[in-house]
Amino acid sequence: MAEQSPYLTGRSIDPNPLTGRESVTELVDGAFHAYNAGRLREACHLFTKRMLSEDTTVGMSVSGALTPAGLGMSTVIPLIESGFVDWIVSTGANLYHDAHFALGFSMHRGSPFTDDVQLREEGVVRIYDILFDYTVLLRTDKFIRDVSLYAEFQRPMSTAEYHYLLGGYLKEREKALGLTHKSMLTVAHEHGVPIYTPAPGDSSIGMNVAELALEDHDLRFDVSADVNETAAIVLDAKRGGGKSGILIIGGGSPKNFVLQTEPQIQEVLGIDEKGHDYFLQITDARTDTGGLSGATPAEAVSWGKVDPDQLPSAVVCYLDSTVALPILTSYALAKRDARTPRRLYDRRAESLARLTEEYRAARAYRDARVDGTKLPVVDH
Repeated sequence: MAEQSPYLTGRSIDPNPLTGRESVTELVDGAFHAYNAGRLREACHLFTKRMLSEDTTVGMSVSGALTPAGLGMSTVIPLIESGFVDWIVSTGANLYHDAHFALGFSMHRGSPFTDDVQLREEGVVRIYDILFDYTVLLRTDKFIRDVSLYAEFQRPMSTAEYHYLLGGYLKEREKALGLTHKSMLTVAHEHGVPIYTPAPGDSSIGMNVAELALEDHDLRFDVSADVNETAAIVLDAKRGGGKSGILIIGGGSPKNFVLQTEPQIQEVLGIDEKGHDYFLQITDARTDTGGLSGATPAEAVSWGKVDPDQLPSAVVCYLDSTVALPILTSYALAKRDARTPRRLYDRRAESLARLTEEYRAARAYRDARVDGTKLPVVDH
């Protein structure tokens, strides 16, 4: 008999009939064999078997507006509480709508085919099939403006600092209302998980901060601090003997921001590095339009964003994240014990000091090469 091809060594597709009594892990492992179901199974395995190892720092990017649909409460908060996510990059929209729940406001299921002119007349706002009262926006705006006037906010700060402070006040409001863990901002505050927004002006939070600038208040978002702090988180993970894993939900600016940490380290700062170790993305974006949202991990290798040695284990699921993320989260919670929170927010100064030290050494090395002087030793 001829020797079997190595291409035919994968598990045979021979599933048992579903009974309706399967757990999520049984469903994924037993029925998700091919196509995007197969990619989701691979994503669950990559996340639980490798990315959630004790030595891996996990960054998560969240695009669009998933929190109005309840994904903040159902998925992101459990991931934070379990120590499965160590730092986050999110659109401002996700964080603004997340605040509604901490303030006791409600979002409602509805129809995407409702008459929007009629909704406007009745003071109802629609996000596809989510409906809520227009006053929710006004009352959330007021809370953000009022809090942002406090003395501790009157300085330039990274978006992580702003969100940490805002999360603290939202936590107090939750407590006063008798609510528990309705907001990812409050839970991130409690667990020391820094949350960055790459385009802080592109959301209602940024719009309210902009209004305060017209009144000559001193609060400003320091976007350079965001770039350096996120790069420092990744470098610190690597230099500490560990690895960096990236969980990308959707695409957009958060995807680029969480990945550009490596080009910032290598290309701009001149520090020797290889790229993120683990890449897991859930997206519905096409690859052939040239947009970043659909760009593959292989393309990211060419930018230095992903370690080429780890490319075979990278996974992309072309699925609606509102379907795939709850499955991934449930699978992970069933398969892995909680990890000790890294509290990266508390370690920002330490991580930034390491980044600065390596940058200065790399710059001295680069300058010495240019002027021909003896090269200094760069010790990592």
